[in-house]
Amino acid sequence: MFISVFDIFKIGIGPSSSHTIGPMVAATRFLDEVRALTDGEVKPVRLRVRLHGSLAWTGKGHASDNAVCLGLLGEQADRIDPDDIQPRLEKLKVDKVVEVESLGQIAFDPATDLVFDYDTPREGHANGMTFEAYDAGGTRILRSIYYSVGGGFVMSEAELAASAERRKGGLEEGKKALGYPYPFGTAVEMLKMGREAKLTVAEMKRANEEIHLDRIALNYRLDQIWFAMRDCIDRGIAQEGQLPGGLRVKRRAKRIADRLRADEGRNQTQPYSKNDWLSVYAMAVNEENAAGGRVVTSPTNGAAGVVPAVIRYYRDHCIGANDEGIRIFLLTAAAIGALVKHNASISGAEVGCQGEVGSASAMAAAGLCAALGGTNEQIENAAEIALEHHLGMTCDPVNGLVQVPCIERNGFGAIKAVSAASLSLHGDGTHFMPLDNCIETMRQTGIDMSERYKETSRGGLAVNLPEC
Repeated sequence: MFISVFDIFKIGIGPSSSHTIGPMVAATRFLDEVRALTDGEVKPVRLRVRLHGSLAWTGKGHASDNAVCLGLLGEQADRIDPDDIQPRLEKLKVDKVVEVESLGQIAFDPATDLVFDYDTPREGHANGMTFEAYDAGGTRILRSIYYSVGGGFVMSEAELAASAERRKGGLEEGKKALGYPYPFGTAVEMLKMGREAKLTVAEMKRANEEIHLDRIALNYRLDQIWFAMRDCIDRGIAQEGQLPGGLRVKRRAKRIADRLRADEGRNQTQPYSKNDWLSVYAMAVNEENAAGGRVVTSPTNGAAGVVPAVIRYYRDHCIGANDEGIRIFLLTAAAIGALVKHNASISGAEVGCQGEVGSASAMAAAGLCAALGGTNEQIENAAEIALEHHLGMTCDPVNGLVQVPCIERNGFGAIKAVSAASLSLHGDGTHFMPLDNCIETMRQTGIDMSERYKETSRGGLAVNLPEC
């Protein structure tokens, strides 16, 4: 099994990896299919899109409609300037056409050609999308179904079916085909390979990544991921005002950060101030995400604040922190995130928030433990502790917005991650519940969880709103 660190950590825009970045990716892929279909005789003149399941129920709050439009306009999440988004969308509303490279203008009116289908869920995954292209006579010439499976990952129907078959068939066939030096697909395999090779988790992950990139290029890209996270924290701490969406949620990161700095200036630092800083760093990222700013999936947008907050904690509050430690952190965190994604899910629409903030907390705990010199056994223990204490966490965003309870939840996920790393470092790595079992428990819990608590805003906090 190999999932790249750059698949787990992707630079994009808010507010959601599965509901915003995923639909953008799907729209781009559909345009590629349309171009491949065109032979000079068959010319698409109109495009239509239907959003199903969770994408329909919370699509407005997550800007899924805007994401589809931007994707059809040729935009990519890791490159678009957030300041350009609104002008492009307003122009599309007026023009009602998208300009497609090599095909010219194709009709697409967001008001009528983009449908939120609440009544027809797709069987493959809760986040289904149907894209269609029509010719001048109104005949459908292409129909493609995609699924946004969390963290910005998108699969076609065929790819989703193939993935399910690979899971049924086990890991051995995949290992033979991949050719990576350390293709661990479970935590047990990760620990076994590490013992045999006398390598850390980060060293094995680095060796796998260096099949595609040399060391200098890999370090550069890892640094770029951290710089994007760092810049997002800094932007979030500098901003004030009210978040968009109608809940009138006020940004708090700057106000709390200013107060903490003032206390430090007066030598009145409280014993819990490190936890306060952790919360501030995480909330700063998720306030930026809620505002549609540039963030890094970690492993999702809804959980994007946890890993950056703990890295910032490591850099600013841990003795001996350095740049290589941050790279070790990211490589280790990505290895854990890949195990969760491969064996369960990082999608809130599939397993609830245990798959988002829970996974992020496990990744951050493992990364911090590794950066502080923990053994592979301690790293696995740290990840298990953090994930275990998020099991059963629902995903019920109020009004379908990644704001309440998501912003504060990232702060607590970061605090749990640091506590988990600390507990593991005080032990020798031996513990009762293996990480693999915890991941499997999360998967089973997600299957049993009511759909109302999986990012649909139809249960829990989302329907128990203040009356005033």
